[in-house]
Amino acid sequence: MDAAICLTLAGIYFAAWLQSRSMWGYLFFTFSALGSAAIAACELLLMRSETVEQFGRVDWLSHFPLCVLLVSIVWFTRFHLRAGWPWLGWAVIATRILMLVMNIFSPPTINFRVITGLHRVSFLGETIFTPEGVLNPWANVGKLSSVLLLIFLITATVEVSRRKKRVDLFLSGSLMFFITAAALHAALVERGIVKSPYLISFAFLGVILTMAYGLSSDVLRASQLVVMLQASEAGLRESEERMTLAAEAANLGIWISDLARQEIWATQKWRELFGFSGSDQLDLEGILQRVHPEDREVVNQMLTKVLASGGNYEAEYRLLLRDGKIRWIASRGRVEFNGNGKPALLRGVSVDVTQRHAVELEVQQQRAELAHFSRVSMLGELSGSLAHELSQPLGAILRNTEAAELFLEDPSPDMDELRAILADIRKDDQRAGAVIDRMRSMMKRRAVEHGMLDLNMLAADVIGFVRRDADLRKVRLTLEPASSLPLMRGDRIQLQQVLLNLLLNAMDAVSDSTPDRRRVAVLVRLADKRAEVVVSDTGHGIPEDKLPRVFEPFFTSKQNGMGLGLPISRTIIEAHGGSIQAKNDPDGGAIFCFTLPMAGEGGSS
Repeated sequence: MDAAICLTLAGIYFAAWLQSRSMWGYLFFTFSALGSAAIAACELLLMRSETVEQFGRVDWLSHFPLCVLLVSIVWFTRFHLRAGWPWLGWAVIATRILMLVMNIFSPPTINFRVITGLHRVSFLGETIFTPEGVLNPWANVGKLSSVLLLIFLITATVEVSRRKKRVDLFLSGSLMFFITAAALHAALVERGIVKSPYLISFAFLGVILTMAYGLSSDVLRASQLVVMLQASEAGLRESEERMTLAAEAANLGIWISDLARQEIWATQKWRELFGFSGSDQLDLEGILQRVHPEDREVVNQMLTKVLASGGNYEAEYRLLLRDGKIRWIASRGRVEFNGNGKPALLRGVSVDVTQRHAVELEVQQQRAELAHFSRVSMLGELSGSLAHELSQPLGAILRNTEAAELFLEDPSPDMDELRAILADIRKDDQRAGAVIDRMRSMMKRRAVEHGMLDLNMLAADVIGFVRRDADLRKVRLTLEPASSLPLMRGDRIQLQQVLLNLLLNAMDAVSDSTPDRRRVAVLVRLADKRAEVVVSDTGHGIPEDKLPRVFEPFFTSKQNGMGLGLPISRTIIEAHGGSIQAKNDPDGGAIFCFTLPMAGEGGSS
């Protein structure tokens, strides 16, 4: 009856394990039940043994199912209860296997050095036989294994008690009780203290029934989950249909990568975006091959980073399609981890943003055209001072040339004097060339070029460019550079244009003041880890009702102004990752200030 119960339970849970291979507790329970059934059969044969040799063979054989049973209990505790000290579990397994090996090479059995005879006993109305003989001291290895198993179950019970889960606590406690009962009964029988056959199978039946009870709670919970799952499947299908409809309406492609199985699932829309057919097998390497060669390494590094550190990712990159066309894709997603802290799923959505990039490129080109037009307009305002600045070196060249001609009329001209004249001509020519180069660079239509630059030097160059115009207007122009300012990244010509526009506006603002109050100051400093340029004047300031509108397009307070200088300046500064603002000075005049990020702060690129 004992064996029949154990075999029945073993068959049930082995079938359950075949349906759910991840439930290792079912498999180890199956081995435990089979071992317990075999032990019950061995005990029945021991009681019916009529000779010493027959008893020894059965006792020798019984150690094999006993080893299977005890090892399975250890693994059941580790996998189902997730408790017990691992090293102690390995110690139990090692000593039990050692006991089994010693039993193989210790005839007639590890329990007895010699069996002297069998004692006839009446038991439950039957005549049975119990052994008499000399105990083998090596049998203490088996007792050590039982003690280690008991300690292992105690540690498991302590761990389970902290979780406050009654079923698991009952299971671990009952295992500990029945294992103790079996070990104690076997020891008393071997010592002859209890005149009884081996009946540890009844204690192990309690072990098996307890384990089955613990597993039955999982089965009941699984059945409840099945009912809940069936009830929610209809809602889930409806939710999936809504999600698919919303994704198609938003032109989104959805993809999921199962990292454990190395499988990738994607919607039909996603396959169309990346140029895959519905029958194409998807893999990460094949997807990366569709990415533009210039963007492939960046995308690969992004995926590697998000898989290592987790979190979300967001990127825009180009695809190189089979027909040679380029498509811009914006992707967003996240990585999900399993219980072991390893990446399990990578989910993402992708959308075609090619049209948006085309519009942005067109807007950028138009912005560049407008900025170029604004620079040319500002140079028109400086035409008088530029002409005066050019006339000085050109006039000096003319006078030095006439002086050289007079020297050459002398039969013995002074060569040292001629060399000095030629040096002056070269210097004035270089001076005029520098003015022309500055004008050419400002007037040239060019693409945006970001590079490393020193804001102090940039401000000094712009002030040098307008110095002559300031002198003609009798404006005192000063520069206070920063004492220590790191390099920043930006487009030199565009930032010069911003500062030039602010300086011209400031000089216009003080034109109605008396000469002694015509002052414009430029301050370069480091504020809150960002570079800051401040342009202040001593004019009348900006009316409070007009102050919020100074950066609006086509808003101007000048009679002949177009209202484009400040809006373009704000666009340039914001494109560099900075900001610009205007305010009135309490002491009189206006203050314009723009800030820019340092080179490593993630400004423009």
